[in-house]
Amino acid sequence: MLCDHGWMSMEPAHFKLAEGGAFTPTPFAQSHWGDDHLNGPAVVGLAARALENHCGSEDFMPARFTADLFRAAGNTPTTIDVRVVRDGRRVRSAECDVVQKGRTVARATLLQYRRSSAPPGRQWTAPISFVQPPPPDDQIMPHVGSDEAGWTRSPAGHQNDSRKYFYNNGIKVLAGEANSPFVRGVMIAESTSLVTNLGTHGIGYINGDLTAAFSRLPIDDWVGIQADSHWASDGIAIGTATLFDHEGAFGSGLVTAVANPAAQIDFSSNSFLPKGLNYE
Repeated sequence: MLCDHGWMSMEPAHFKLAEGGAFTPTPFAQSHWGDDHLNGPAVVGLAARALENHCGSEDFMPARFTADLFRAAGNTPTTIDVRVVRDGRRVRSAECDVVQKGRTVARATLLQYRRSSAPPGRQWTAPISFVQPPPPDDQIMPHVGSDEAGWTRSPAGHQNDSRKYFYNNGIKVLAGEANSPFVRGVMIAESTSLVTNLGTHGIGYINGDLTAAFSRLPIDDWVGIQADSHWASDGIAIGTATLFDHEGAFGSGLVTAVANPAAQIDFSSNSFLPKGLNYE
């Protein structure tokens, strides 16, 4: 039961701001890959927040966010080092390092384009729709779905080989601060790993990166993501997914991953809740 965990009374957020400007992970940031590992949404969400705060602008659309996850982030104070790479009239680029104990555990880049009017003409668009999700609610637990099993509140019922989807409102990156639409989109895009790598025996591939690309930002608090493709060979996998809000598709996620069978996450015997309500 939720009340059995003392930390469940905490504000749902991945980090708290510590004295000196460092970010302290909370139990919500814990990963299923290891007791001292942080989950992917926490790491990429923190990086996305820093990049947007440092160089975001109403005139520019954050079109592509890419994070390289160099090593497992741990349960330790975390800092962010942001650098502007290019500040042009139509294109802006910035990067940041996520640093723990003097080592860079992840590096993220943000590419932004100045908003403008669309050119004339029509282009091909892939015929795609999102499997109807449950109505949004006030709970922080996400919905997980698959073609074989429909929607549930846990991945345990979806360890099958059918297409997966995910529907979540994303807990806060930083306690006391609401996520921006951009940060929310990046955090849900990290679920590309879940919807593409969850199979009959759980998740045995761990993603080493994330690329999230947006044509616009999500307008809903609850955002959906649905698997498009998964290809694997020689212990290396790639997965792609499409992100949706109530107006339709607005972005794509891409992850590459490596086999990690020694730490295979089997949700049939691994509770979904005690790891901060996250899937990794």
